[in-house]
Amino acid sequence: MLASALLVFLCCFKGHAGSSPHFLQQPEDMVVLLGEEARLPCALGAYRGLVQWTKDGLALGGERDLPGWSRYWISGNSASGQHDLHIKPVELEDEASYECQASQAGLRSRPAQLHVMVPPEAPQVLGGPSVSLVAGVPGNLTCRSRGDSRPAPELLWFRDGIRLDGSSFHQTTLKDKATGTVENTLFLTPSSHDDGATLICRARSQALPTGRDTAVTLSLQYPPMVTLSAEPQTVQEGEKVTFLCQATAQPPVTGYRWAKGGSPVLGARGPRLEVVADATFLTEPVSCEVSNAVGSANRSTALEVLYGPILQAKPKSVSVDVGKDASFSCVWRGNPLPRITWTRMGGSQVLSSGPTLRLPSVALEDAGDYVCRAEPRRTGLGGGKAQARLTVNAPPVVTALQPAPAFLRGPARLQCVVFASPAPDSVVWSWDEGFLEAGSLGRFLVEAFPAPEVEGGQGPGLISVLHISGTQESDFTTGFNCSARNRLGEGRVQIHLGRRDLLPTVRIVAGAASAATSLLMVITGVVLCCWRHGSLSKQKNLVRIPGSSEGSSSRGPEEETGSSEDRGPIVHTDHSDLVLEEKEALETKDPTNGYYRVRGVSVSLSLGEAPGGGLFLPPPSPIGLPGTPTYYDFKPHLDLVPPCRLYRARAGYLTTPHPRAFTSYMKPTSFGPPELSSGIPPFPYATLSPPSHQRLQTHV
Repeated sequence: MLASALLVFLCCFKGHAGSSPHFLQQPEDMVVLLGEEARLPCALGAYRGLVQWTKDGLALGGERDLPGWSRYWISGNSASGQHDLHIKPVELEDEASYECQASQAGLRSRPAQLHVMVPPEAPQVLGGPSVSLVAGVPGNLTCRSRGDSRPAPELLWFRDGIRLDGSSFHQTTLKDKATGTVENTLFLTPSSHDDGATLICRARSQALPTGRDTAVTLSLQYPPMVTLSAEPQTVQEGEKVTFLCQATAQPPVTGYRWAKGGSPVLGARGPRLEVVADATFLTEPVSCEVSNAVGSANRSTALEVLYGPILQAKPKSVSVDVGKDASFSCVWRGNPLPRITWTRMGGSQVLSSGPTLRLPSVALEDAGDYVCRAEPRRTGLGGGKAQARLTVNAPPVVTALQPAPAFLRGPARLQCVVFASPAPDSVVWSWDEGFLEAGSLGRFLVEAFPAPEVEGGQGPGLISVLHISGTQESDFTTGFNCSARNRLGEGRVQIHLGRRDLLPTVRIVAGAASAATSLLMVITGVVLCCWRHGSLSKQKNLVRIPGSSEGSSSRGPEEETGSSEDRGPIVHTDHSDLVLEEKEALETKDPTNGYYRVRGVSVSLSLGEAPGGGLFLPPPSPIGLPGTPTYYDFKPHLDLVPPCRLYRARAGYLTTPHPRAFTSYMKPTSFGPPELSSGIPPFPYATLSPPSHQRLQTHV
């Protein structure tokens, strides 16, 4: 029973509660454009009382027309509970929080936020509507949107409908959180092709999705754009060429400057240049520099100049050992490149083509001059050649020169020619009695002279001459060896001296005259020597040997003390280490018995207590001047002192009272064996021993 009553009570309470005031529709947040109408809905159920709207908590009033708010009103059927708030036109001050309230029922709707959007204004491009930039120089364009645009606009750059990248966005916010200045800067490096181009800055937002545009025109200043041409482009050396330099620039061109290979062309002004082409234009291009107020630009071009071969690097002479490889190289330039061939001097066979010649394992016959020749290909201009020498290092090549036959007891001369590379370390003459490299030894004297240069690259040559004074029988039967040696080996040749005999009658007459003259001179000399021996024993030897006879007149003893101007050059020799007893000298006999005589030589001797030395009279030197006197020093090597003085003989014959008055003796020089490399035989004369006895030497 109690439960049934409770159920009825609940049902009655439920029906009473369902008729209480409540919101059927409440306002919501909304966004509206500035100047348009805003409508905030509000609907109540089971309510017949006062309904009012509040703005940020401020009541707008209960009347439907909302007096005091000219742009505000409430619409809808109040009997049905519709109470919508209208605002038209919406202004920025209308942006607020609005509530719909049923005052008598104590109902309040949820607050609805009204947002007022302000469309952006057309942006401003700083420096517009025409902006001046310099081509090639980085620049920027700034687009700015100012005002109460809500929300903040987005600034974009476009060219020909295409959005441009490379911009930066900047926005300034005010203290009241309102949007301040909005800027967008476009960075770009314009080119001369951008002159007159139009760029668009667009400001857009939710309030105006299509946005508003501002156009700007680019006005560019740029340095000259240069084109350089040559007419004709391909020329032969010596022809005229015209260069034309064309340029466009903003601002206009102010000057032209021409250069060739980096060096200014003096006197060249304006856009045109005429020159005569040569080979240098191929490697030294012509350039034209054009200037204006903004800057300058340079263009260059090289001509195709055809010219003949020009030697750039000469071949160098080489010296190699026999059996080694040799190579030459030469460099020619030309346009087109010349054809290079190698031949041997005097030959026509082509040994190689190209800048390098290689000769493997050269032999002695490969020595000589080689020619590098350049020939033009299709121009037919010029040509040339250069040569270099190949020297093959080998053992010396020794050649004998045919000697002239000699008289017995007369002078003789033997000659050999030595060609060697490297130069010989020594040239030695050897015979049965000994050997001699240089200087004199008894009857022998060796001289050396440069040999005339010959073709074949055999290296430097020399002529070695062996002089023999007073030939003997053995000189015609023995062989004389001329040997030369360098680090690569030895070369030698043997020479035989031919003999020439006098006619019998001439020999008899000459022998008789010689004997008579010798006897007379010996007697005269002995008497005079003995007479003057005491007073002149302390005097020094004075020797003069002119190269030719001074006449046939004789001088007395008193002339020997004359001035040095009358005697010519005097050689002083001190022979104090030699002693000879006068008695022994007087008892000594002439071993020649007066047979030998010397003609064609004038000799002046002044012998004191210590005379010595030998008399050596070689034939005139091949390098001396005719008629030039030759003087020799008589070295003291004897241990004999004649007791008398020998005077000058003017009759052309030389007599002697002493057996060794004309005996020349020199202490033999010991020749050690040369340093030899393995496998090379030593000199045969290295083991010869010097003569162990003195020989009587008669000199001419």
